[in-house]
Amino acid sequence: MVLKIVQAGEPVLRQRARDLTPEEMTSPATWQLISLMRDTMRDAPGVGLAAPQVGVDVRLVVIEDRAEYMAGLPAADLAAREREPVDFHVLINPRLIVEDATPAEFQEGCLSVSGFLALVRRARGVRVEAFDENGQPFSRSARGWYARILQHEVDHLDGTLYIDRMEPRSFSTLDNHRRHWASRQVADIRQALGLTP
Repeated sequence: MVLKIVQAGEPVLRQRARDLTPEEMTSPATWQLISLMRDTMRDAPGVGLAAPQVGVDVRLVVIEDRAEYMAGLPAADLAAREREPVDFHVLINPRLIVEDATPAEFQEGCLSVSGFLALVRRARGVRVEAFDENGQPFSRSARGWYARILQHEVDHLDGTLYIDRMEPRSFSTLDNHRRHWASRQVADIRQALGLTP
C-alpha cells in the first residue's frame, strides 16, 4: 500500500512538524507509518520522503538512494555530484550541522512539487543527529548528494520547499529539463540563463 504524496499548496508542507515523543518513536503506529513511507518513496520513486509529504506533521524522514537509480547516469555526473548508493534508513527528530559550507549547486526536484526542477545551492557536507526507528540516537556525516538529500528532507520538517532556495530563472518542467538542460553542466546552464557565476 502506498500513501498519497501531497503537493505544494497543502498547509502541512508549510508548517514546522512536531517532534515525536520517546514513546511515539517506537510505537506500532510509527513503525507502520515508516513502512508505508518506505513503500511510497520506492513506488514514486524517490530518494527521500518526509512525513509532512504524506500529510503527517511529525519529524520523521525515510531515505534510500539505490544503485539502480544511478544506472545509466554518466560517471562524470555521478562524480561531480558525489553520488553513491545510500542504504534505507530512518531519521526521527533529526538535527543538521553543516560540516562543509562549500556551496554545491545542482538541479533538484521534489515529489511534492511534481514535474519540475531547478538549480538549488546546498552545503557540500553535513552531519545529521537523529533517532532511528528503535528510538536509538545516532550521528552520521554526509557529503555530496547524500548531504543534499538530508538538507532537502530536513527542510520539509521545517516547512521549507526547494523552491524557497532555488535559482528562480532555472525553474523548469521535467520535460523541458530533459530537452534543454539535462546534458549540460551547471556553469553552462547559468550562462545560458544569464545568471552570474
